[in-house]
Amino acid sequence: MLSTMQDVPLTVTRILKHGMTIHGTSQVTTWTGDAGQPQRRSFAQVGERANRLANALRDELGVEGDQRVATLMWNNAEHVEAYFAIPSMGAVLHTLNLRLPAEQLVWIVNHAADRVIIVNGSLLPLLAPLLPRLTSVEHVVVSGPGDRSVLDGSRPRVHDYEQLIADRPTGYDWPELDERSAAAMCYTSGTTGDPKGVVYSHRSVYLHSMQVNMAQSMGLTDRDTSLIVVPQFHVNAWGLPHAAFMTGVNMLMPDRFLQPAPLAEMIVSEKPSHAAAVPTIWQGLLAEVTANPRDISCMARVTIGGAACPPSLMEAYDKLGVRLCHAWGMTETSPLGTMANPPGGLTAEQEWPYRITQGRFPAGVEGRLVGPGGDILPWDGESAGELEVRGPWIAAAYYGGSDGEPLRPADKFSEDGWLKTGDVGVISADGFLTLTDRAKDVIKSGGEWISSVELENALMAHPEVAEAAVVAVPDEKWGERPLATVVLKEGASADYEALRAFLVEKIAKWQLPERWALIPAVPKTSVGKFDKKVIRRKYADGELDVTRF
Repeated sequence: MLSTMQDVPLTVTRILKHGMTIHGTSQVTTWTGDAGQPQRRSFAQVGERANRLANALRDELGVEGDQRVATLMWNNAEHVEAYFAIPSMGAVLHTLNLRLPAEQLVWIVNHAADRVIIVNGSLLPLLAPLLPRLTSVEHVVVSGPGDRSVLDGSRPRVHDYEQLIADRPTGYDWPELDERSAAAMCYTSGTTGDPKGVVYSHRSVYLHSMQVNMAQSMGLTDRDTSLIVVPQFHVNAWGLPHAAFMTGVNMLMPDRFLQPAPLAEMIVSEKPSHAAAVPTIWQGLLAEVTANPRDISCMARVTIGGAACPPSLMEAYDKLGVRLCHAWGMTETSPLGTMANPPGGLTAEQEWPYRITQGRFPAGVEGRLVGPGGDILPWDGESAGELEVRGPWIAAAYYGGSDGEPLRPADKFSEDGWLKTGDVGVISADGFLTLTDRAKDVIKSGGEWISSVELENALMAHPEVAEAAVVAVPDEKWGERPLATVVLKEGASADYEALRAFLVEKIAKWQLPERWALIPAVPKTSVGKFDKKVIRRKYADGELDVTRF
């Protein structure tokens, strides 16, 4: 027996139409660096400009079918316009990570067969040297100021964004799309091997947007303004632009002004109620407002993900009236996988053990833990295994190229279709996930596991430690032992013995690191995570000044 319900496709187009009409007065505000002079556009204006862009892409640049249109852009209103115009016309939005090495960017553009690249003018020096090797690119559209002379003599045709869309119609005959067709794609950072392409469907984007807005996720409404620091090139800015158009959330976009001082300035000026970014952003902002006090308590809720948030960072923001909420996800999960909202009816003290977990799975995500032998482990808060997930916004394969079949490597997908996350953790009986490490970062010492994340969190609770990264290094007796690399706060002078003494009451004695090194900064990946392979390489090459106890 079939239902009697209407079968209406869940598409990005529907989100666009809803946002520009029902929530037409909500705003996208782009920071310009000029005090008190941000660029402001209503959702209605952004929607009209998205219509103009779609017309220009079709009529002037000849984009048709599911051709890929790439963006190499900061978080700004023009990028939001591309977010809606490109998928809604049936093409595929491909966000390019501007922090990737040049060789990876070239590989990604060619693998995706991008036909058009929309680029912010400030990023032309990054793009121009790559153009001779981008075999599929026929058009470059430049948005905003920048030295366009670097494109002189380039093979693709060059267009100015504003001129391109200026005289185009504000309406577009949007096609009826299959909700399972591709809407957007994002490549992983390729820390091992070539980057892998994840292709999101209209259906997955729509369902993911609904979940982002649910009360037990980010719980955003048209009364909120969200400071979207997490890059639009990284997993669709955690789905926030699409979710914002669904519920009318005002968007505050920082453009290229991602340093702590301008972020503090825009918070004080625009008073966002919500924000989203990785821990390194909030560590930098904390240092800024500590050195130069400002009231940032308007930003009552912050979604923090991409890496584990040190509990000490949560505590510091609590004192500022800002509540950090852990989220977990990855490129392959769109990315919302869990959110750490404690159960109701608890005191602040009772909430704390829940807040420092990665949180619970939403209704659209199923999770399971798999042991080394392939057995499914119980949710008892003690049995540790690799996390696997599945759901309607979880990848089932990687993009195999224009002429290739989808890729389902055995180390990434189980035989029954679950995504292998590479994260190791435990799940409590009431469904709260606690990740103890990445599978590749677990320290295997004398047959026992040591969590590098637990050691890092303990070290970063020390008042004189700004950052700490712990990696496994070879050990003749135990196989592997932890190496602790530490970044001290400015003017600090803590020694290794003091740091070891600080850890004694927090972790088991046998887990204490014997090897220590001071470093100027923890190396970061293109999306702000600790790049531990760089530390391991420097240790192996003898580039670190290591003290051993």
